[in-house]
Amino acid sequence: MADTSMETMETDAEQCSLRPMLCELNILTRSDGSALLTQGGTAVVASVHGPVEVRLQHLSVEKAHVEIYFRPRSGLGSVNDRLLENLIRNTYESTILTALHPRAAVSIQLQEMQDHGGLIACAINAVCLALINSGIEMRYLVGAVHSVLDADGRIWLDPDELRSKDAQARFTFVFDNVSKKTVSIYTHGRFTPEQYHRALRLGTVAVDQVFEFYREIVAKQAKGL
Repeated sequence: MADTSMETMETDAEQCSLRPMLCELNILTRSDGSALLTQGGTAVVASVHGPVEVRLQHLSVEKAHVEIYFRPRSGLGSVNDRLLENLIRNTYESTILTALHPRAAVSIQLQEMQDHGGLIACAINAVCLALINSGIEMRYLVGAVHSVLDADGRIWLDPDELRSKDAQARFTFVFDNVSKKTVSIYTHGRFTPEQYHRALRLGTVAVDQVFEFYREIVAKQAKGL
């Protein structure tokens, strides 16, 4: 039994590289921070406005309200888009130091440019880069990693839409860059506890590539100042 598990881990380890990531900061002139992020063929634009005036129904004397607006590439928003907004809001409500800006709002807009797999992870990472660009204070940075479970029980990290199409299960794990604990988790499909923990372990290793990419982007930005 142990030999089978080891063989599976070795097979998964061969798939632990994420798709190439590219980013351009400050692409929008009327925002406090913005980023265009591509991961493979998936591309998302994120912009941050804030702290700004908050709507009365969201006003809090203790902390800022975090607003997330996601726009699909075409058509009207769906139930899945609202789910994506809630997931990202929950992630960044615990990440942004909202107590520093009571009676205000931090408004984050997301525009899907292209979805070739891993849209949720790409969107979360794009928001983090836009927040870095805006200068809004955060407790830590977050990085998201997407993976799928195929019919043969293999985990594929950051697959394109073709490999994701017939996936038995999908996982998106969001980690902080301090202790690499999970900040939020999104799963869909059928999987065993062992398969879940295998995907989590691989995601924990792979997210280092995301944080290293952040460091490279910040270093390039600093050189341009």
